[in-house]
Amino acid sequence: QVQLVESGGGLVQAGKSLTLSCTNPGGIAGVNSMNWYRQVPGKQRELVASISGSDDTYYTDAVKGRFTISKDERKGTVYLQMNNLKPEDTATYYCYLDQSPYIVAWGQGTQVTVSS
Repeated sequence: QVQLVESGGGLVQAGKSLTLSCTNPGGIAGVNSMNWYRQVPGKQRELVASISGSDDTYYTDAVKGRFTISKDERKGTVYLQMNNLKPEDTATYYCYLDQSPYIVAWGQGTQVTVSS
């Protein structure tokens, strides 16, 4: 069973940076993609960024130019570097491993709060 471990959330002022980490102790080599989603109460979970097995990346328009997704397969870890944070980035951020159809898994979530 895959258990993703997230870290790095917190409370920051607008304009500052945070880096989120998500580790799969079983590794991430060979997965279809690693993804970061975020969710605020009362809204659907939305895809923020994705990195494929071949290192292709995707960003939702709201974070382009500010967030960077990367991975270290040796460490089994995916990162989300978040720069120039805005209050509207406040959400719970979830890591998602996609190795469908065999394995999909969510992290436990980490809270990011950006004050104005």
